[in-house]
Amino acid sequence: MSGLSETERIGALKILGTMKKSDLLSLCETVTNKMIAVENVTEATETILSFTKNAEEFLKRKKVHRDLIFKYLAQEGVVMPPDSEKHQLVRRTLELWSSVNAVGGRSLQAEVDEPRLSESTDTKDVEGFDPLVLGQQFCQWFFQLLNSQNPSLGQPAQDWGPQHFWPDVKLCLLSRAGTEQKEEFVGAEVVSLRFLAMTKEERLLFNPNLEPRGLKALTSSHGLVRVAVAGTIHRGAACLGIFEQIFGLIRSPLENNSWKIKVVHLKILGQDALGGTEVAAPALSYNSSELQLLCS
Repeated sequence: MSGLSETERIGALKILGTMKKSDLLSLCETVTNKMIAVENVTEATETILSFTKNAEEFLKRKKVHRDLIFKYLAQEGVVMPPDSEKHQLVRRTLELWSSVNAVGGRSLQAEVDEPRLSESTDTKDVEGFDPLVLGQQFCQWFFQLLNSQNPSLGQPAQDWGPQHFWPDVKLCLLSRAGTEQKEEFVGAEVVSLRFLAMTKEERLLFNPNLEPRGLKALTSSHGLVRVAVAGTIHRGAACLGIFEQIFGLIRSPLENNSWKIKVVHLKILGQDALGGTEVAAPALSYNSSELQLLCS
């Protein structure tokens, strides 16, 4: 019987769907020790999933090639250096799957609908509410959605648009790449289009660091949740630099109490501004007090 969780099973199914038929049938023979004969790709896929003991065993199989895992992570919005070795890709995939398992494998919509805020909208009064879990789930959702707009990934663009922002959302953008540039945008349509330009036109890919050093989340007594994340920015095979992004999130009672973005602060540092600093897994430079001030 399969030892895969629902999240791992879905991920493995996506990877198997990109394999050559010959490799898929060969993997099926390996997994079952040639004890079960299959007649088609569908039967082979189900048999592999059923007889796989755990996710790590599946990912380390020889027929699960490095390139397959690399492309899978890219489709899930996780950008890895093009020269990453297979063991690094395996580890990152396991981290991705375990982080989704930690919140029950639910989508962002399910996560944000439960638990609901009290009438006072004080997040501190909600039993079991963990802003860090919400922050991690939100960042996975947001950057996967944003990166899907980049044509270089070769995947269908997901449902990006102003509907994910409050009408009066504000974006503060600071970039340091040779020269320093500050921009400010107000309004859901304008902010949505500015983000879209980064990925669709400028072809940037955002790779967030969801480890403890790269992610913070705070709540306020008025229902605002601040989520801060650091990460690297890529274009094709090149790492352009790092980013730090802070979101202010508030529930929308008119839209099933789902979270929407109220304010965004995005700081981008190019390689020139970093002076050769290691950027593989950047950490946040903001402390809790600065986060509270920026999203107040």
